[in-house]
Amino acid sequence: MPVQTSIDHISERVNRLLLRHEELLRANQLLQQQVEALRQERDLLRLQSQAVRQRLDALIEQLPAESDDSRP
Repeated sequence: MPVQTSIDHISERVNRLLLRHEELLRANQLLQQQVEALRQERDLLRLQSQAVRQRLDALIEQLPAESDDSRP
């Protein structure tokens, strides 16, 4: 195999690897953005869940206490 052909082959492979590397970088960036969006959504849902739990606890405290004497 002539030297130039070998160099051309290596050059082509390097170019393909560089393109693949760029694609993977873009995909990684998109995945990182998705992860951050999901983290924000998770945090919001946690806050909402805590607020609901607090409201339920407050409502439960307002319920009259059950006693054995109130049963028929």
